[in-house]
Amino acid sequence: MPGLNGDADHAGSRIDADVVVIGAGLSGLVAAAHAYAAGKRVAILDQEPSASLGGQAHWSFGGLFMVDTPEQRRLGVKDSAELALSDWLSSAAFDRPEDSLARRWAEAYVHFAAGEKRSWLRSLGVGFFPLVQWAERGGYGPTGHGNSVPRFHVTWGTGPALVKPFAAKVQEGVDAGRVTLHFRHRARALTTTNGRVVGVAGDVLELSTAARGEASSRAVTGHFRARAGAVVVSTGGIGGNHATVRRQWPGAAPAEMLCGVPSSVDGEFLPVVEAEGGALINGDRMWHYPEGIHNYAPVWPRHGIRILPGPSSLWLDAEGNQLPAPLFPGFDSLGALRHITASGHPYSWFVLDRTIALKELGLSGSEQNPDLTGQSVQLLFSRLRPGSDTPIQRFLDRGVDFLQAGSVAQLVSKMNALVGNKLLDADSVESLIRARDLQVASGLGKDPQLAAIRAARRFATDRLMRVAPPHEFLDPAHGPLIAIRLSVLTRKSLGGLQTDLRSRVMDAAGDPIPGLYAAGEAAGFGGGGIHGYRALEGTFLGGCLFSGRAAGRDAASST
Repeated sequence: MPGLNGDADHAGSRIDADVVVIGAGLSGLVAAAHAYAAGKRVAILDQEPSASLGGQAHWSFGGLFMVDTPEQRRLGVKDSAELALSDWLSSAAFDRPEDSLARRWAEAYVHFAAGEKRSWLRSLGVGFFPLVQWAERGGYGPTGHGNSVPRFHVTWGTGPALVKPFAAKVQEGVDAGRVTLHFRHRARALTTTNGRVVGVAGDVLELSTAARGEASSRAVTGHFRARAGAVVVSTGGIGGNHATVRRQWPGAAPAEMLCGVPSSVDGEFLPVVEAEGGALINGDRMWHYPEGIHNYAPVWPRHGIRILPGPSSLWLDAEGNQLPAPLFPGFDSLGALRHITASGHPYSWFVLDRTIALKELGLSGSEQNPDLTGQSVQLLFSRLRPGSDTPIQRFLDRGVDFLQAGSVAQLVSKMNALVGNKLLDADSVESLIRARDLQVASGLGKDPQLAAIRAARRFATDRLMRVAPPHEFLDPAHGPLIAIRLSVLTRKSLGGLQTDLRSRVMDAAGDPIPGLYAAGEAAGFGGGGIHGYRALEGTFLGGCLFSGRAAGRDAASST
């Protein structure tokens, strides 16, 4: 998706608008589009070049949490707002006084996801892949974490298609002369008058030809002041700033981590808002993934990709111990992350075979799903053909984390060599695999992972494209054996600026700061932490939509 046309005079030092939006990611574009639609003059600031329009949403898989949709019903899924809210609250486990607004956001968002969300997006031209996915399956009982049913709806066209209608509305405003774009403008301070936020000041950075996601220069060529009736902070999270991630990590952070977002996702403006009285809360709540792999063609430093796994791989820690139930692939991201980091090692392993790899493994991100992103049915069906040049096959061929062998002993030797130690014992790993294969051969068995696999295959999407039929790993017909080294991958911060349901930023006393709004990840996707401790997936983009819309509408009405 190209950048918008109409970047304002780069050397301009004064900007005047009714609403200033800081950040041109999804939540910022949604806020700007709604403020413009309400008849306001809008200025959008972003420190990156125009190539980075859409922020992290552009890179995303485009998954959206929705409830009781036609897509679910066609697949036989029985869902409801009541069940979804129960799942959300069980996963969030809100337990702090400052969670009161976040809980209200959660309740409002679930009703949005069960109500107008789908019809609203469809009216904007957004379509959905018909096979709903089942993320974060939980496994802790009816009152524990997880989605009771599949709710992960993939946007047809992935992240870029979700950004498109809001970018188009902003472009309409540019063409009408009511929206101005100011890329390479880095906000450094808020300006206030009589207790009301009335603008932004910052640096003008030198022009850059950096492509989307690439590091851009921070050389300052000038300064600017923007004056407005309201300011919307949509600057994103902290995932690209590992120093901040480590500082906020609850307990000891892993010694090594991959980065799931560009380094420009630095969170540097959030302390500025805090210094002006904004309540910045829940910094220790973050959503990082334990299934990261090194991108063989990196765009940014330590560029990692998340594997989207089916449930059949054996998940081993660095010493070869299987993760306990229900920490199977795809069931509890945060639970698995905590277990792995507590082991004292920054990595873990999937052990599987080629049949499982080609059937079950997906990759997160628009660029790793050219069929869905390009809306190509032909490419989509090519995933099913043996030997196709799919993204997973490319990682099997080129990825440093992917190892293949004809025997367990050979595989374990390669695993130890990759990490430079001898923590894995070949006999122990083979004994585990053989015990697992005996369970498969029995046709019944006591293995809870096999029970989960068989249950998953009752759901049409899993049976068709996500879960391989149970089979013995050591059957040569399914070989070779594969091991994948998994690293911790930084991605989302769940905390942020505390906001009310109008997206107004709260101060420490719980009162709104006049003229100041926040949306998207900068606001913890709503309320300073709409997810609590755990997310149900598909709720990050939706949180940007929901909070951005609220911010744009109320900012417009306040000026």
